[in-house]
Amino acid sequence: MTLKEAMALPKEELAALRATLKDNITKNAALGAYVEQLTGEPLNTLGEGIPIAIKDNIQVKGWNVTSASKILQGYVAPYNATVIDNLLKHGLAPFGRTNMDEFAMGSSTETSYYGKTKNPHNHACVPGGSSGGSAAAVAGGLAIAALGSDTGGSIRQPAAFCGCVGMKPTYGKVSRYGLGAFSSSLDQIGPITQNVEDAAILYDILAGHEERDSTSARMAHEAVSAALNPDRKLTIAVIENFLEGAAPSIQEKMQEGIKALESQGHTIVYKNLMNTKYDVATYYVIATAEASANLSRYDGVRYGNRAEAASLKEMYLKTRSEGFGDEVKRRILLGTFVLSSGYYDAYYIKAQKARHLIKENYEAIFEEADLIFMPVTPTPAFEFGSISDPLEMYLSDIYTISINLAGLPALALPLGMSQEGLPIGGQLVAKAYAEQTLFDGALSLERALTR
Repeated sequence: MTLKEAMALPKEELAALRATLKDNITKNAALGAYVEQLTGEPLNTLGEGIPIAIKDNIQVKGWNVTSASKILQGYVAPYNATVIDNLLKHGLAPFGRTNMDEFAMGSSTETSYYGKTKNPHNHACVPGGSSGGSAAAVAGGLAIAALGSDTGGSIRQPAAFCGCVGMKPTYGKVSRYGLGAFSSSLDQIGPITQNVEDAAILYDILAGHEERDSTSARMAHEAVSAALNPDRKLTIAVIENFLEGAAPSIQEKMQEGIKALESQGHTIVYKNLMNTKYDVATYYVIATAEASANLSRYDGVRYGNRAEAASLKEMYLKTRSEGFGDEVKRRILLGTFVLSSGYYDAYYIKAQKARHLIKENYEAIFEEADLIFMPVTPTPAFEFGSISDPLEMYLSDIYTISINLAGLPALALPLGMSQEGLPIGGQLVAKAYAEQTLFDGALSLERALTR
């Protein structure tokens, strides 16, 4: 059942739907135990609205929120994130937690303190990350829709790996108030759904200005779901150098997507994104620097776990050493290094200058195109344990991170299946605040592919 269909259900049928979803989750012993650990009871819910799964870094009052980390075990949210209040205002309700990479740092959900989440299409493969639990829940029929967060592709990459629709809004369009911060200038909350129309509906519910959030865009939100128009004729730029660098199965489905767009009357132009070799370095300098600052608050004094120690210094050291996983420690160390005296100008300032150039590259393409079409990932979902080198893992986000650096909206949607039976996704990118164009183009592509 889709979100649109659920919103039209009478109260008694909605209650039956919630009971069915609850039963599906609690029948899965591992998932049921995870939900119970997070919420304090077997599938806690807030209100009686349409059930929406919530990533474990979004505050829900009275629920544990741990960002899938040992260091936050026992922390109970004292307030609702803005997006949770928005759900409740529109007749939707939080319905269970979803697993994630620890503090949203990862591309496979393997760094979670709770253990890995499996891809519903092949249990030997990762669901992507960091919002892998949200994407797997939607793809596996455990949730009608879910919320995720996207710092460098963490909604779009798992959506592509699991065969869902995942949307990252323009930076500032959805409030970050109540989101556990990884990289404050990059993070955005967004929807993961079964189809494009549901993503538009949920985006409209989430979006809007928040006075308590200094990064929230000061502009009135204009609803996109009521004005969806898949018949608009758009100029769409295909990024050739990204297409050439993808695996053959990705290239094949991207070509099918291009033909589907042409069949709908869209004009296709071919462009290159320049200097893309700097994208990964720029992203990881900025993201780790901001993560180092944001995660300094987890010291055993105010939140979550506190290690037993004989002195304050020892308590800081033991709490953080025992509480953070290897990937989080790696990024804190890197971020602290690039912000340190003598290296700030050489790395952090240079990365900010490169970020400006990345944004200019996108703006140049948008002078001739309404949308950009490119792969989400270089390959379909990979097997657990197949990537042990952190640097190689970072490259799995090579097609998504520059969009966050530029602050643009993007939407990943399924293009088809590989010969191995794994989903393959493509993504559309729009100008800042042009979500209407983004959803119109995505709905047009979705309909062409499913006819």
